[in-house]
Amino acid sequence: MDPGLVQVVEEGRHISAVQLGRAAFARATFYEALRRFFAHYDLLLTPTLPVPPFAAGLERSPDSSGGSRLAWAAFTYPFNLTGQPAATVPCGFTRDGLPVGLQIVGRRLQDATVLRAAAAFEAAAPWADRQPPLD
Repeated sequence: MDPGLVQVVEEGRHISAVQLGRAAFARATFYEALRRFFAHYDLLLTPTLPVPPFAAGLERSPDSSGGSRLAWAAFTYPFNLTGQPAATVPCGFTRDGLPVGLQIVGRRLQDATVLRAAAAFEAAAPWADRQPPLD
């Protein structure tokens, strides 16, 4: 198993029933806020990540200063918790030529809406043929 996953599992072994209950309540509260948001909007657009891309295989950005290992994924993991469909598409590049992503999130069970929006954005994107550097 991936060492980062092993660490997450080990940390999870020390969560109390009270902590687990609080986490479930927080997730339900977050889901309800999203349900209210999506009652008025079809899609939510966010950056995919709050940090520039970093090397594959790393647990976190080399620039991160401790804190939660999920801090670099703050825009993505919440939608895994609530079951919102999401897609990420390239939307530009950093100064170093590395790709930057746009995350498109939709209402629960509205995967087709998210996929249509992602396809439309990719079709309109002027950088669809650009590739990041290989080194």
